[in-house]
Amino acid sequence: MGKRIVIDPITRIEGHLRIDVEVEGGLVRNAWASGQMWRGLELILQGRDPRDAWFFAQRICGVCTTVHAITSVRAVENALGLEIPLNAQYIRNLILAAHAMHDHVVHFYHLSALDWVDITTVPQADPGKASRLAETLSSWPGNSRRELQAVKQRVRAILDSGQLGIFANGYWGHPAMKLPPEVNLLAIAHYLQALQYQRKANQIVAILGGKTPNIQNLAVGGVTNPINLDHQDALNVEKLYWIKELFQEVAAFIQQVYLPDVIAIGVGYPEWLNYGAGVTNYLAVPDMPLDTRGTTFDLPGGTIMGGRLETVRTFQSFADPYFRDNVTECIAHSWYRGNWTRPPWEEETVPHYTAFDPRGKYSWVKAPRFGGRPMQVGPLAQVLVGYASGHALIRKWVDEALSRASSLAGARIGLSALHSTWGRHLARAVRAAVLSELGLKHWERLAENIAAGDTDIYASPTFPPGEQRGYGFHEAPRGTLSHWVVIRDGRIANYQAVVPSTWNAGPRDENGQMGPYEASLIGNPVIDPRRPLEVLRTIHSFDPCMACAIHLIDPEGRQVVRVDVH
Repeated sequence: MGKRIVIDPITRIEGHLRIDVEVEGGLVRNAWASGQMWRGLELILQGRDPRDAWFFAQRICGVCTTVHAITSVRAVENALGLEIPLNAQYIRNLILAAHAMHDHVVHFYHLSALDWVDITTVPQADPGKASRLAETLSSWPGNSRRELQAVKQRVRAILDSGQLGIFANGYWGHPAMKLPPEVNLLAIAHYLQALQYQRKANQIVAILGGKTPNIQNLAVGGVTNPINLDHQDALNVEKLYWIKELFQEVAAFIQQVYLPDVIAIGVGYPEWLNYGAGVTNYLAVPDMPLDTRGTTFDLPGGTIMGGRLETVRTFQSFADPYFRDNVTECIAHSWYRGNWTRPPWEEETVPHYTAFDPRGKYSWVKAPRFGGRPMQVGPLAQVLVGYASGHALIRKWVDEALSRASSLAGARIGLSALHSTWGRHLARAVRAAVLSELGLKHWERLAENIAAGDTDIYASPTFPPGEQRGYGFHEAPRGTLSHWVVIRDGRIANYQAVVPSTWNAGPRDENGQMGPYEASLIGNPVIDPRRPLEVLRTIHSFDPCMACAIHLIDPEGRQVVRVDVH
């Protein structure tokens, strides 16, 4: 048995995640992913009005609020067979595109780039050389020598102060860090610029959603955005063109900065094209619907098995039985009472904490399976499904990214390189570029629909007596998200959320199959067991959100926090 390393918690993610690895001969030989919080939203929702579920569901996470809100209303609409007005679909699509663009930019720069970029080398960088390097990557105006010199001085002042602030606790000087100082300077400059552009994407969400986080404009049946081009309190001409301008600004940053940075950093670490593949069964769901019933989409979804693109099978609608009939969750190694594998509609949520037992139960996260198989979800899944199914926009951006990477590396980098830690980052940047185009396309569709005289935004739901079952899905920034609801006589009888980080962070199932986090770590190098940077690189490449997968409980039943509202 090799050396056991416990990282608890893994930082720069939303929520608490524990990773245990056994390292032998400088490589990870075994791994366990353990969610350290419990989600209780399923129980809170029981007995409530289904029209209110989305208000509660978007509180599952403080970051992924929008995605849970939209998936929740889709679940109830699916149960009722409700059609959604076109304007409502387009408004939802604009919110989802803007939220994802924001999320992808934040993930790369602020949650994972510092796994690869060493700020302590920035004072050694030549700003002129860095600027010339940047010119070979894109025409972004924020790469001037003067701009980079100012960033270098700011970083030097932070380092000289000894108070690193947001840059504290990094593995600076780690032997696995090997980018030239000029690349590190560019990355830190873009880290700071990204703070401004993620805010612009979030402005779009706030304009349409009323606020962010926790948008206010959704309803089962549509949206609550009144459309009146001449009224200041409605969705008018001024707001529409403000939204368009913001989309254009964020699109420029994604296409000219984010994607080139991911390519450049990936080429600087070519060995990471060979690490982190793990589970190569992929699952994505279609999104950005183009009709009232959710049967045509601008984003593709489907499955790929064993990494073989020829196995692609696509989902055709929001009511596709291929998706509905294959999703289950297993609790063989999760801290819930029982030892079952069930479809979400049949699940119970009975927490039963014992202790961390690598041969028994060791996580609050359940183990989702599709047709009995573990599936990797996230931008890589959607990009591969889209590429395999001939999605023109995805093919365009993947081909361009791989061509630029090959040119920069001086060697051919093919599609198979995406099955890796670096591949997840590149796929996320590609998806952001795709969304930057689709956001503007759906803005045009909304504007044209309104100009044609259509101002409908809402279809009133009716809840018949008896039982209805529904599910809603959304391709969230971290991957496939689905909510499952059982409605009985107009009230919620059961509610389950199967979230992206549950698919990826789930433990072993009853057959011993590892989840994607665990499988991706096998074979990873670990140069310094006291500073397991390489483990962080692979886990962070999934963009974990443990707050979505689980929520907080004290195993002794003690009060964790009390909030008094006056």
